[in-house]
Amino acid sequence: MFQNDGAYSGFAVNDLDAARAFYADTLGLDVSTLDSGFLHLNLASGGTVLVYGKPHHEPASFTILNFPVDDVDAAVNDLNAKGVETAIYDDMPTDSKGIMRGHGPTIAWFRDPAGNVLAVHER
Repeated sequence: MFQNDGAYSGFAVNDLDAARAFYADTLGLDVSTLDSGFLHLNLASGGTVLVYGKPHHEPASFTILNFPVDDVDAAVNDLNAKGVETAIYDDMPTDSKGIMRGHGPTIAWFRDPAGNVLAVHER
């Protein structure tokens, strides 16, 4: 019934211009604007993620997008240098930089400008 060759994920933000700047400039992703005004995050894996504006947006309280990296410490240092806070949870066993170790993959969470939760984790 469903074809998975065209499946993609999407999430909402409250400001498409701020999202474009964050995902393109801060995170360095390839971002394109569709005729609808929505954004496509064009992933190196060949997939895409749709980002759309939503009035009265409420941020996702769970991780909506994960970025596997070779070195979480280096990724966190890079994010922090760009002004992105990675110590966002008080109730998780994370270090001062917001990195959780020894409870599954080494991982750190951060938020996009709309407040949605993202993560970097070791491959």
